[in-house]
Amino acid sequence: MPTFDRTHTHTAGGQMALADLGTPLHSVEFVVVDLETTGAHSTENAITEIGAVRVRGGEVIGEFQTLVRPVGSVITPFVSRLTGITNGMVVDAPVIESVLPSFLEFMRGAVLVAHNAPFDVGFLRAACLRLDYPWPGPRVLDTVTLARKVLPRPEVNNHKLATLASYFGTDVQPDHRALSDARATVGVLHGLFEIYGTYGITTLEDLSTIRSAGWSRRRRKAHLADSLPHAPGVYTFLDGSRRVLYIGSSGDIASRVRSYFTESETRGRMTEMVTAAQEVSPLLCANVLESRVREVRLIGELQPPYNRRSKRPDVRHWLVETGDEFPRLSAIRSITHARVGSGRFIGPFRSAAAARDAKALLETIFPLKSCTQSPRSARFTPCPASQVGRCHGPCGGEWDPDVYSESLEGLRRLFAGRPHDFLTGAGQRIAALAEQERFEAAGVARDSVGSTLTAAARFASRHALRVIEEIVGAERRADGGWDIAIICHGRLAAAGTCPPGVSPLPVIEALRQTAEYVAPYDPVAPHTTDEETDVLIAWMSNGTARPVRSSRPWCGDPAGVESARAAWMSRFRAAH
Repeated sequence: MPTFDRTHTHTAGGQMALADLGTPLHSVEFVVVDLETTGAHSTENAITEIGAVRVRGGEVIGEFQTLVRPVGSVITPFVSRLTGITNGMVVDAPVIESVLPSFLEFMRGAVLVAHNAPFDVGFLRAACLRLDYPWPGPRVLDTVTLARKVLPRPEVNNHKLATLASYFGTDVQPDHRALSDARATVGVLHGLFEIYGTYGITTLEDLSTIRSAGWSRRRRKAHLADSLPHAPGVYTFLDGSRRVLYIGSSGDIASRVRSYFTESETRGRMTEMVTAAQEVSPLLCANVLESRVREVRLIGELQPPYNRRSKRPDVRHWLVETGDEFPRLSAIRSITHARVGSGRFIGPFRSAAAARDAKALLETIFPLKSCTQSPRSARFTPCPASQVGRCHGPCGGEWDPDVYSESLEGLRRLFAGRPHDFLTGAGQRIAALAEQERFEAAGVARDSVGSTLTAAARFASRHALRVIEEIVGAERRADGGWDIAIICHGRLAAAGTCPPGVSPLPVIEALRQTAEYVAPYDPVAPHTTDEETDVLIAWMSNGTARPVRSSRPWCGDPAGVESARAAWMSRFRAAH
């Protein structure tokens, strides 16, 4: 079932969200409309007949039919021969001003369907515009477009209404009269729905988002989803040599994989990947949370060529306080005990450039040594940065480590998750740059504040979960059962489910006894990835999961850094 790029859209606890389920076609009301007109141009010609059928779940709810007197326009002999409608037939018919309000009411709340919809919708919109009626803007389906995607030539000679009606054997054959053609279009629509259903397209959202590029190639691979289970887990696309091409996860493996073979999947890389795939291998999981965690682990381990996220999890950009006599900030790509002698660091940043910009801002707010010279050599050869006031250690004349350490306190408070001094200094720095009309530099500083606070907030929330030896989380499912997770030091150690009407406590105890052992938390080298811990934090913070038991209290924003970041961004948006 297509899911509008649901590759990374998951719901906690195995419950399918409403957006994942979509709106089943059998529950949607459609108004299938057909117009007869005096010509082909909506701005020059007029409507002569409206016919429409309102249907839901294959049943007709109502019909609408009326002739319309085309004021200011005449029906030509050619059009009369084609439709059978003459000028004499419409001389006593109501004008469009009388008809349009009734039809707009008839179609209210429904999806509008037409064969060659731009023609019919164009005339209806033009009539509304001319009469100053608001166009309701319904969702529109075009049976011509739908047919072209699943009935290519030479399967049918063309996509005219008569041809498709004959192909599907509709009860009513079109005859260029509005109601007959609308009834025939209903039969064509239901026939198309049956074909789309074989490809897993069963919701309105699927039909509304399909695209044609590359689908013919993907559709030929739809059989790869035939034997997959409708259960939560991880799916792996493999090529002919069983090389892993792509890894994803879902609460319903079969439905998610089937969506890759439909037109709702529009990413070019996915078309390329599906074309190369020869097999889809499932890995069943206890619940959606476990499937997401296993997806992250497998992507980091196997690094599939078509997965963009979570690749190279070892590459990160950090700012650390060195362990020198006069400590300074250093931007590094990985943190180790050897490189973080002080134990103080912040990150990771999204890029090396973001880390460098943050470093420059911090060195301005908190005057620090910025060069790598030793204090002894600095006495005789001051660095170039000190000559322009950019280095504030021995090069800049500061020789007392105790006095120098006072400049470090605000930075260290930021490292500890207390950003007040940093925010105060950043505000003053941005204001000073703006006053000097150095707006580009002020913008860089503003962005650096955001990236620094984001890095600090993420580290603080991860740290808060990772220091907990064990936390048991549970989430109630829609069926009344429970999804359960055992989290140890920020890593998923066990996952399970409890059926409705059964106490989850025995299940929790069994999971605890069989849970994976996770070594104690090491801030420099944690035994889990940031991606996995972030997945667990998101689940624990989603508003429906809750801690059942924990070895120590847990809070997603323990030091208030995330709140400070949100307040800063809100303040900036309000000011600009």
